[in-house]
Amino acid sequence: MAIDQPRFPTGTGILPGLGLGGFFDGIVPHRILQWHHMATSAGYPPHSVENLQLNTQLDRLFHTATYLCLLGGLVLLWRAARPPHALWPARAFLGTVLMGFGLFNLCEGTVNHQILGIHHVNETVPRSQWIWWDMAFLLWGAAMLVGGWTLWRRR
Repeated sequence: MAIDQPRFPTGTGILPGLGLGGFFDGIVPHRILQWHHMATSAGYPPHSVENLQLNTQLDRLFHTATYLCLLGGLVLLWRAARPPHALWPARAFLGTVLMGFGLFNLCEGTVNHQILGIHHVNETVPRSQWIWWDMAFLLWGAAMLVGGWTLWRRR
C-alpha cells in the first residue's frame, strides 16, 4: 500500500540556497580573493580608507541579508519538519538549495554586475576581461539552477 507523501516544501531549500550563494559570494571573491566589494565599480574603488569603509559597510548589509535568507529557510524547514511527515528525498532538498544558489547568482549577477554595474566578479583583471568573468558567473548560476531543478523534479 502506497502512502501519500506530502510534497517537499521548496522554500525550505531555496531560501537557504540564496543565503549560501550570498555567503559564498561574500566570502570567496570579496574576502579571500579580494576581487571586489559591493560598490567598487560605482565610484568607490578600494584606494582610500573612506572608500574601503563604505564598501565594508555595504558588505556587512549584504551579509546580513544573506544571513536572513538562510535563517528564514531554516525556520521554514523547522516548521515543515515538526508535524508528523514522511521522509523527503535528500535530492529534493539538495535540488532546491542548488536552485536558490543559482537564483542568487543570476539575480545578483544581472542586477549588480550588468544593470547597476556597482561591482564585477573579478576587478583585478584588465577591464576588458570583466565581462567574461561576469558571464561565467551567470552561466554558473544558470547551471546550478537547471541542475537543482532537475534534481528537484526527479521522482
